[in-house]
Amino acid sequence: MARISGQTVAQHNSRESCWIIVHGKVYDVTEFLDEHPGGSKIILKYAGKDATAEYDPIHPPNAIKDNLPAEKHLGEVEPDTVQKVVVEVTDEEKARQQRMANRPSLEEILNLHDFESIAKQVMPEKAWAYYSSASDDEITHRENHAAFHRIWFRPRVLRDVTRVDWSTSILGHKTSMPVYITATALGKLGHPEGEVNLTRAAAKHGVIQMIPTLASCSFDEIVDAAQPGQVQFFQLYVNKDREVTKKLVQHAEQRGVKGLFITVDAPQLGRREKDMRMKFEAEDPSVVTKSGSEGVNRSQGAARAISGFIDTSLKWDDLSWFKSITKMPLILKGVQCWEDALMAYDAGVAGIVLSNHGGRQLDFARSGIEILVEVVAHLKEKRGLSFPNEKFQLFVDGGVRRATDVLKAIALGATAVGIGRPFIYAFSAYGSDGVDKALQILHEEFEMNMRLLGAPSLKDVVPAMVDASNLQSHIVAVPGDNLYNNNYESMTYAKLKSKL
Repeated sequence: MARISGQTVAQHNSRESCWIIVHGKVYDVTEFLDEHPGGSKIILKYAGKDATAEYDPIHPPNAIKDNLPAEKHLGEVEPDTVQKVVVEVTDEEKARQQRMANRPSLEEILNLHDFESIAKQVMPEKAWAYYSSASDDEITHRENHAAFHRIWFRPRVLRDVTRVDWSTSILGHKTSMPVYITATALGKLGHPEGEVNLTRAAAKHGVIQMIPTLASCSFDEIVDAAQPGQVQFFQLYVNKDREVTKKLVQHAEQRGVKGLFITVDAPQLGRREKDMRMKFEAEDPSVVTKSGSEGVNRSQGAARAISGFIDTSLKWDDLSWFKSITKMPLILKGVQCWEDALMAYDAGVAGIVLSNHGGRQLDFARSGIEILVEVVAHLKEKRGLSFPNEKFQLFVDGGVRRATDVLKAIALGATAVGIGRPFIYAFSAYGSDGVDKALQILHEEFEMNMRLLGAPSLKDVVPAMVDASNLQSHIVAVPGDNLYNNNYESMTYAKLKSKL
């Protein structure tokens, strides 16, 4: 591979000839400027310079390799010849760093809501916009959590709960609790070590991590960080180029991944307006945005910038192809009605995730916990299945913030529940120690709530322990109900320390 001096790279610092350095390698991105989903302005900012620091949080490690033709990979930069990029620390960034210094100690974090509150205050604005955003009016995003509040417990008493056990198995693999860390993209937006924070905490607590296709860390980096015997799953966005998909899937299987979760609810991204507004602020006004089949629509922020490869033609018939390329159990992630759940069972997959993508896709899609009730009922009626079921497992994600939420799902037939955003907020605010603390909080909540339910084990958490009769009462909360809100003193969150 050719060796190129930093001085030579520095000469190519314009729209007419734009070279950048990423991880010590030099790329000619001149012809890619107008097609970059994130706009040309951010690339031109680093023209002739090392763009690694800007590239890493936003892009999966293989993005530049996959999107640039081989002839645009110019060579390696000669060490110690690159002029350091001087990053100006703005007043806003200084203020954010001060807020970071004023975080409360982890001992003061009492629940998963606290992590979100602190993360909102200490994360870079762009990162918060990406992680917290949901589609349109964010009704589904709020409903995911609110739906759990319409389910009430029917606890039993006078049962020996001296010892309670909330461990279980997912796809035949042991886990310390009926929770897995579900896939969320771009971990380095929140913390320099990204998804590896999750890997370490998952190992410590004996839970399973799902590796995202769009991780900031490379797939191998995440797998290499795992402890011997640690179980990991892989979440797949299907690439339009099926050879790329085949390579990803088979590599995951070779590295020991134990389950393939195929995302089926994202043929097109929802309009995530918080994220979109951040994108508009960074756009280059000199470039005319293209749309539709004529080019790349660069109006949808970080989400659009990393997801243009997703195959919109994915269909039921493709499941036979997946079975031909891997022996990993297949799980469909994003099923949203009983009819599709029935088709998934008939197609012979190992399970489904009842999910609306965290409210980030179709607004007014129902919550996973509501879908669970109808899926269990119809699979029992039409296929004679009872749940939980080892051969066809049901999972739920979206809106989970308490062990009580998880136990409601277990009572209604789920094998386990996926939690995503809370763990992202935990490491964005406190690194891997934050995820460690979040999992410890859940352990403590499980112990307390199972005792109070009168359930020595998860087998004792049965449908009769919950009242879900009001689950289908869809009521959208109106923030402007001031007569109520003005009289209600809301609970407080963990707070930053006061300045000395």
